[in-house]
Amino acid sequence: MSAARLKHFGWGREGEGLSAEEEAFVLARAQARFGTELKQSTSAPPLDEIKLAAPRVTAPASLPFCTSDHYDRVAHTYGKSYPELCRGLARDYAAAPDVVAYPGDEAELIAVLDWAGGEDATMTPFGGGSSVVGGVEPKRDGHRGAVTIDLRRMDKVKELDKTSRAALIEGGTYGPALEAQLRPHGLTLRHFPQSFEFSTLGGWIATRGGGHFATLYTHIDDFVESLRTVTPRGAIESRRLPGSGAGPSPDRMMIGSEGILGVITQAWMRLQDRPTFRDGGAVRFNDFFSAARAVRAISQAGLYPSNCRILDPIEAYNTGAADGSVAIMVLAFESADHDVAPWMKRARECCADHGGMAETTGAESHREGAAGVWRNAFIRMPYAMERLILRGVINDTFETSITWDRFEGFHDAIKTATAEAILAATGRKGEVTCRFTHVYPDGPAPYFTFHALGEPGKLDAQWRAIKSAALDAVIANGGTVTHHHAVGRDHRPWYDRQRPPLFAAALRAAKKALDPQGLFNPGVLIDP
Repeated sequence: MSAARLKHFGWGREGEGLSAEEEAFVLARAQARFGTELKQSTSAPPLDEIKLAAPRVTAPASLPFCTSDHYDRVAHTYGKSYPELCRGLARDYAAAPDVVAYPGDEAELIAVLDWAGGEDATMTPFGGGSSVVGGVEPKRDGHRGAVTIDLRRMDKVKELDKTSRAALIEGGTYGPALEAQLRPHGLTLRHFPQSFEFSTLGGWIATRGGGHFATLYTHIDDFVESLRTVTPRGAIESRRLPGSGAGPSPDRMMIGSEGILGVITQAWMRLQDRPTFRDGGAVRFNDFFSAARAVRAISQAGLYPSNCRILDPIEAYNTGAADGSVAIMVLAFESADHDVAPWMKRARECCADHGGMAETTGAESHREGAAGVWRNAFIRMPYAMERLILRGVINDTFETSITWDRFEGFHDAIKTATAEAILAATGRKGEVTCRFTHVYPDGPAPYFTFHALGEPGKLDAQWRAIKSAALDAVIANGGTVTHHHAVGRDHRPWYDRQRPPLFAAALRAAKKALDPQGLFNPGVLIDP
């Protein structure tokens, strides 16, 4: 990581953020939404204003890759969720780890695990720190100290099998570095979550992250060929195979384990040839449900577009993709093997059957018109939160999934519950929008965004009231508490309601077998 270091508060690296033009656009939309001028009432916490308690444990000289430096401790205290930003604004960094470890290989990692276990210190695996669900905040949970394990030095593509189109990649490899190492070979993982620049392969696997593809290859699961995980009891490495029916999959136990069982150190990942054929563009619909029916037709036709996302009219307006009177579909196909025009033609026919009017399509249309505007806004969205919170704005998202037969009623119930919660928590109306991020033949993954004007000093509590009501409605109406953001601690109460009780018992047994002291990421997924 030769670029500037990551911010200790906010998204991205130091010196990065919204341009003046982007910030003016976001602020104008927010002021129009709430009908009032939004004045900045606080400021981001400078690093030198943040006070930390003395470390409770200190790494020995035999672990020179460990540090208790002020910046390292502060920068590894929180992820990027809204309540973590609130605590950061309050200069509350009491949860800072005592030590941050940067192992460069498995031997150094094992040395950290042995030392931390002997010190009775909890251990939090850390990728890029882009968790938006409270998944990387160190917790002592009654133990003596807290250690964060950052794998950024384990960042190499170690082996390449071009015949099978796969590569062995270390868990601390950030998205851009991963693709840069594959590019000379004409290959790509092509897994692009919104956090791509600031997240790692191990983080994607541990959280079952969702990526670029809206259909077919929706989650990182689809690319994992085999895994190696180091636990307090030793390493688990699965056999590298294209598929196996030999009992429950050891990989599946680790994919989505969110750092409670060990550290994912490397994985064989399925790759693809870099695409050379592309076609895409935007399609306009008079209303969101018509767009959703077109999405269902496309997904059930087996066309498998790389992108098939829809934005409701207000979501489209907020990103500048449309004027607020139409819903927008962002549609694209790509291939390294064949012309995709016939697939695009058939998908546009499905859209037309539901009243869709297509903009001009073509190889670069995903970067032009409404599709291009939305794409750029999507990449820049995370930078807006750290600016709006200074003006008392509560804006956050939650994503879920539901079957097609229940979608329309589910959509209305979630929007209503969230809007009512905003009014109850803040005393004024807010806004709730919806888009699809991923789609399946049997249902979509709706992604809701809510905006509310809160009261400085109460933002955390107001956010919690709104998010809680929204997730209560998600669970009550049959959805999942998360589709691709992971559970973390923010979603834990609703995950407990969704998860079958006997599965919880089995997961606790697995944790006891692999982490008998209960030191890895306590409070995430289960209680030891």
